[in-house]
Amino acid sequence: MASLELVRQISRASASKIVLIAIDGLGGLPLTETGKTELETANTPNLDALAARSVCGLSDLVGAGITPGSAPGHLALFGYDPVSCLIGRGVLEALGIDFALGPDDIAARGNLCTVDENGLVSDRRAGRITTDKNQVLCRLLDGQEIDGVRIIVRPVKEHRLVVIFRGSGLSAGVSDSDPQQTGVVPKEVIAVKPEASRTASIANRFVARAKAVLADHYPANMVLLRGFSRRPELPTMTDIYKLKPAAIASYPMYRGLARVAGMKVLDTGTTPEEEMETLKQNFKNHDFFFVHIKDTDSAGEDGDFYRKVDVLEQVDRALDKVISLEPDVIVVTGDHSTPALLKGHSWHPVPVLLYSHWCRPDGVSRFSESACISGGLGRMAATEIMPLAMANALKLDKFGA
Repeated sequence: MASLELVRQISRASASKIVLIAIDGLGGLPLTETGKTELETANTPNLDALAARSVCGLSDLVGAGITPGSAPGHLALFGYDPVSCLIGRGVLEALGIDFALGPDDIAARGNLCTVDENGLVSDRRAGRITTDKNQVLCRLLDGQEIDGVRIIVRPVKEHRLVVIFRGSGLSAGVSDSDPQQTGVVPKEVIAVKPEASRTASIANRFVARAKAVLADHYPANMVLLRGFSRRPELPTMTDIYKLKPAAIASYPMYRGLARVAGMKVLDTGTTPEEEMETLKQNFKNHDFFFVHIKDTDSAGEDGDFYRKVDVLEQVDRALDKVISLEPDVIVVTGDHSTPALLKGHSWHPVPVLLYSHWCRPDGVSRFSESACISGGLGRMAATEIMPLAMANALKLDKFGA
């Protein structure tokens, strides 16, 4: 893998344009009845035709056998080392809703969830309650003060919220309360660094108060916290790649992630068609576009195989708008696999295609897991995608004499 410093040294600005389409949770597993994954089941003529003109493969976002979270997966797609460039989910949620984080603020991602009469988590997403309901509940939780620390609670979307701890002497070195599974009790927040014991105590007291406040608001009768973090400082994509990058994402967390990477976040709708229209309307203004598709992942997490198929077909229909713009490079891939059969993220490698005038088409004629495994890119690290996209856009100078 080329280091970011090496890429920074040889990258150059040019008029060529790169479009990176990240289909969240793209990879899947086959149904027993058909032997086909969601992507193999979907009718995707545009993706298949593009694959036939591209070089294809499979990518590992973090490493073989490692199940990536959304933040590490996307950071890898942008070329950052997902292991060394860890960003907490709380920061991404806060930035995604345009919350002005202070330098000492600690942010945590929250889920409104359901606990049963025995205190066990029965639904980590409280039935995906509406954003309107979430806003009402966040107002009930907002504005507390514990041990001199102000606690700010803001809704994100559906069951998701962000909790900001604002005060002196705080540390992000604490564990999550979210057990990431059902049928168990929420975890206690524990200090993983000596200086974080006070922060852990405040977080646990907030969770206890939240449980009391939400007791009569079933199914959203508890809060789970994870991803405690401060805002990081990363080199921007403009600094590394000499790009003028833009992000098209409807979901707050990915808008926050784009901001951390230095992208301009564009206003857009929520459907693939609306997002591709946003790309079309802004195509002259930027030379790199990150387009994020969320609903494939949501369908996979809900175990809804055919809803995921439907979203993939929506993406395929909307792809016409991208192809008609004739960008110099088109990359289509995902940040991780979310098989509906597993109802969650998985370690399976993700299909990737890279189209440009200068690529070597490899004979793959179907954009799918089983087809891409024989593609010319082989099985690659996702961190190699951006350097390849830059090279195919003729944005990298020769290295060495």
